[in-house]
Formats: sequence, C-alpha cells, structure tokens
Amino acid sequence: MRTVEAPKILAEATFNRKVLTYWLLSGGLVMVLCVVTIPLLPFWFIFGRMITGKFLEHMSCTLTERTLIVRKGWLNRVEKTVPLEKITDLGLKQGPIMRAMDLHMLTVETAGSSGAGGASALVSIIGIEDTKGFRDSVLTQRDLRIDGPKTEPATSQAIPAADGEILADIRDTLHRIEQGMKES
Repeated sequence: MRTVEAPKILAEATFNRKVLTYWLLSGGLVMVLCVVTIPLLPFWFIFGRMITGKFLEHMSCTLTERTLIVRKGWLNRVEKTVPLEKITDLGLKQGPIMRAMDLHMLTVETAGSSGAGGASALVSIIGIEDTKGFRDSVLTQRDLRIDGPKTEPATSQAIPAADGEILADIRDTLHRIEQGMKES
C-alpha cells in the first residue's frame, strides 16, 4: 500500500482579533441600514461576539509547497485548495472601517475565477496578520513553482559564425522590407 506524504507547510496565517470588532460593526451597520432590524441591534452585539468568535476559530490559511489552503466557516464549513500555478493575482482591499482598524482583505484570483461582469475573487480572507508579508510569501512560492529556482544568467556567450550569418540575412531582409514600405 502506497502512503501519501503530507504536504510541507511553508506558512500558516494568523488572524488579527480586531476582525471580530470589524464584523460586529459591519453587521450592526447593515442592521441600521435595513431599519426594520434596528430593534435587534442589542441582541447582535451580545450574541454576535460569540458567533464571530466561533467563525474566527474555524478560519485558517495555509501555504504549502504546491497549494494555498483556505478553511473557514462555523456552521457551514468551506475548504478551498488553490494550486499555486493557477493563482493570477493576490489583491488587497481595504474599506474605510478596515483602514481605521488596520485590517486588509486578501483576495485570491485564478485564471478561471473571473465572472461575466469582470474579475471576481475565488477566495477572500479578512484579518490576516501582516497581510502584505503573507501575500509576498505566496507570490514568491508561486513564482518558484512556475519558474523553478533562479539561476544566474550566462555571461557573454559568443554567437557562432553560422548564427551570425543567419542574423545578417534577417537584417538584410528587414532592410528590404523597410525600403519596399517607403516606396509604396
């Protein structure tokens, strides 16, 4: 029987506890805007802390050698595994409340994740500590997966004589094309 090795974990995101306050404020703002839910605000602020705390307990974001694994959800759990080669962009978003609390939302976009109306994120995660550093780690690992380890470029290499003749022929052909375009 063949055993499968667990992937090597390169980085594990930690979450800022300020995200709990952000979620409470955001939920409260939505309730105020809906007007009819304003009487429920005290219940939201009493029980919302527990609900958001449970949600935060079940959030994780793990960078392995080959994938980015995102888990979230308390009652309805979601796990997404994104191969690093498929990641096209890792965006950072910040609204006014998030800016005031020094929080960022990290969005993961892949080649196939854009919707009909434009790009949409496959995964979005809010509240990662040092979001920019985590994003840079993911992008660096992605580039290593795609390009392989960086090697020093070869210093001056002489062009063999046969290649030099081919290049001269190409140059002469381009000159003839330029002359023909000027004449017409």
